[in-house]
Amino acid sequence: MEKVNAPIGVFDSGVGGISTLQTLAKALPNEDFIFYGDSENAPYGEKTADVVCDLASQVIDTLQLQAVKAVVIACNTATSAAKPQLVAAYPTLPIIGIEPALKQAVDAGKQHILVMATPLTISLPKYQAQVAKYQGTVEIQSLPCAGLADLVELGHAGLPQIENRLTELLSQVDLSAVDGLVLGCTHYPFIESQIKAYFDHPVAVYTGYDGIAHNLSHQLANQHLLRSANPERTVKFMSSRNTPTELALYQTLFDHGI
Repeated sequence: MEKVNAPIGVFDSGVGGISTLQTLAKALPNEDFIFYGDSENAPYGEKTADVVCDLASQVIDTLQLQAVKAVVIACNTATSAAKPQLVAAYPTLPIIGIEPALKQAVDAGKQHILVMATPLTISLPKYQAQVAKYQGTVEIQSLPCAGLADLVELGHAGLPQIENRLTELLSQVDLSAVDGLVLGCTHYPFIESQIKAYFDHPVAVYTGYDGIAHNLSHQLANQHLLRSANPERTVKFMSSRNTPTELALYQTLFDHGI
């Protein structure tokens, strides 16, 4: 297979990155995709950075066996914890990561921003440096959402527990002035409507997905790896929890959401 015709690998600690995949598949309609969900080890956001780095490296090794031409880390935690090490370890493979879209919210002029992310993402120096950069000009509330990604892993069946967990989490913060909501974990866009229901006023939501799609397209174009036509494009799902039930959940989330 010519490299230009090879698929793009996308991975996450579980189902969350499928929300990113939806955007990528729309933005790059001529590309084939292989999504790998490391659901057996989910969530990454409550592990150590070293463990996340090791797990992410194992996933990339698996995707390379599928001859992918690029890899998207559709996981905020894995990007923050492991991307520099992964880029160094795989120098010939384009690797694109995603980070909490705090800058996007600030650039849009939002003054009271709530960032929902995993405990590890919020604790890492990369995120803390972003907060320090903007905290003087805007108000930023950082909410570590332990356990929430786990519940999204359950799909539609997890909705009652998701509602209970959201009530516990969002009761800890002042929502009255929030005008920008950053969903800093790729699991959370699947429950965007449930989260927004806790606000009594309109709030703009930022995921960073459009930016990652643009970055991927730009990198592929620079390396002459963009496909110009592909009438029979494919989107394939793989999982470390390789059961028919898990793979069916991936397909359902990709097609319909939670």
